[in-house]
Amino acid sequence: MPPNDVTSLLHLNTGATNDADMIAIGLQEVNSKLNKRLKDALFTDQWSELFMDVLSPFHFVLVSTVRMQGLFLLLFAKYYHLPFLQDIQTDCTRTGLGGCWGNKGGVSIRLSIFGHMVCFLNCHLPAHLEKAEQRKQDFATILHMQQFEGHAASGILDHDLVFWFGDLNFRIESLDIRFVKYAIDSNILSQLWEKDQLNIAKNTWPVLSGFQEGPLNFPPTFKFDVGTNNYDSSVKKRKPAWTDRILWKIKSPSAGPGVAGCQPGRRGLSVSQLCYCSHMEYTVSDHKPVAAVFAVQFASKADNPPVEIYVADEWSRPEQAVVRYKTAADFHRSSWDWIGLYQVGFRHPKDYVSYVWARSDDEDCCMEKQMCVQVVFSEEALPKGRGEYILGYYSNNSSSIAGMTEPFQISLSRSEEGSEEEDDSTLVLLASKSRSPSPGKMKQHRSRSPTLAKFQGLILRPSSRERGTSRSPSPQSRRGLAGHIPAIHLPKQEPGCCGAKAKEAGQAAECQESTLGSFYPTAREQCGLWHVSADNFLARADPRNLGLLPALRLETIDQATGHRRESVDQGYPCRKMSPTSPPGTHAAPPQGRRTRPWELDSHSCATGHGRSSPQPSSRVLAVCFPLPLSC
Repeated sequence: MPPNDVTSLLHLNTGATNDADMIAIGLQEVNSKLNKRLKDALFTDQWSELFMDVLSPFHFVLVSTVRMQGLFLLLFAKYYHLPFLQDIQTDCTRTGLGGCWGNKGGVSIRLSIFGHMVCFLNCHLPAHLEKAEQRKQDFATILHMQQFEGHAASGILDHDLVFWFGDLNFRIESLDIRFVKYAIDSNILSQLWEKDQLNIAKNTWPVLSGFQEGPLNFPPTFKFDVGTNNYDSSVKKRKPAWTDRILWKIKSPSAGPGVAGCQPGRRGLSVSQLCYCSHMEYTVSDHKPVAAVFAVQFASKADNPPVEIYVADEWSRPEQAVVRYKTAADFHRSSWDWIGLYQVGFRHPKDYVSYVWARSDDEDCCMEKQMCVQVVFSEEALPKGRGEYILGYYSNNSSSIAGMTEPFQISLSRSEEGSEEEDDSTLVLLASKSRSPSPGKMKQHRSRSPTLAKFQGLILRPSSRERGTSRSPSPQSRRGLAGHIPAIHLPKQEPGCCGAKAKEAGQAAECQESTLGSFYPTAREQCGLWHVSADNFLARADPRNLGLLPALRLETIDQATGHRRESVDQGYPCRKMSPTSPPGTHAAPPQGRRTRPWELDSHSCATGHGRSSPQPSSRVLAVCFPLPLSC
């Protein structure tokens, strides 16, 4: 289970993280019992929640994550780097029980960073002193089995830079346990290095050729009595060893390792290890966590993002919510691309406040003339009050953010009606295949059973913290922020409408409700009430739902289903697909996008600003389990 504080582990108290651009976190032996895996599949796992909560105030956003039973890998980056992180893919390889079980093996995340291919590989190899040869075979199997799409780097070792880390389980040979403990107590660790199995293997195993590691100037990290800093005192008395390691390799190095851990490599790429240490203060495991800090220098850098977004310095009136964007010539657009409005401090690409589809009636004409395309946020979709926000263009083809603005201000007056509206929450659950976990809030709720604080529909608003006045997203202009954990606020129910669909005698009436304004399917979403139909064509076409499990939601159902209410704003109903709304969601299409014929439904409810609210009546709490859908 995760500890309550990971500040020192992430070096948040040293100032180093303020200058860091990316953070990769590899975990092994995460609780993977059946009941825990089911909860993690239905709700966001506690480790992801913990790291997102801690890192988001420092402007880190979760780029990707992959899990295989107890193996876990998470990758974070500063938000202003997101448009330059493309071609993100993950893979995993089981090596336990002859390749049938995932307790041992490797998980990886590969991506293009400013045009350079980088791979992060987290492994858990076989244990015990006599299994050195098995560890070699398993590592070779992982390198052989993991393949990625595309011609730039199909295999792990094809990448320009590879970081390999995890519980590699290499032990200290020959030496007696008493001498090992004496060397540790006397701080003469160099006498143990030459007997370390991994150091020996780097000189004899071809599969490890080119991998580099900094000096082991910290005590062996295995095995400790849980809850203490004492080495194994059980009957087995296992010998201390450096089982937890961090290595790196540059493709086709032109020379050996240089001074201070710096290695020149392919096309001017160089890596310098600035820190390599263990953290004795953590006692939740029989291992001590290990951390390393690297400075990576590329020979070139991609300066222009795939999508450039232009926006005013401040939105003080709803009519100012106009967004213009322009795509690069080689950018592959999709009709399911969308532009999200994020509050500064958001946790991952699905954690938006509202969105608008990145299509307009004149888009094709503007693209041909190399002109900017214009889309508009509706007044209902805009957040009320004052705050600092960012716009991000989400590419459906690459499942990543392809363009992002600098921070800008939104200052809109709050309506008095909103304070009297009811609170509703909606839970949308993401499957384990989703690369970004379903947002939730678990900082104050660490129990083993899911609680309301983990519901995706709960709005997580950052607490007040200092912000710089500069709109530039560069590291120089963004100050390090205090790590306040956002508070939890329930969303306000927007005025909606409900209509009953008349059927033949003997058939039951149905009531459908939909929310007004912004759909907030992530941690800051204004959640509504949705009915899901498994045979709906739109459910299968929704791009953001391809990784969704059957959505479990708590809905309030008006018992007065026979009463028909009509909209006062428009005479025809329409339907809007939210990028992360459950299949079959009914609502109005975003402003700035033409209504497609198949979006019209004479039996749907029309919602909009100024429409009448449902009449007060008794309500019943219901749990809906829609059927799973496939594309």
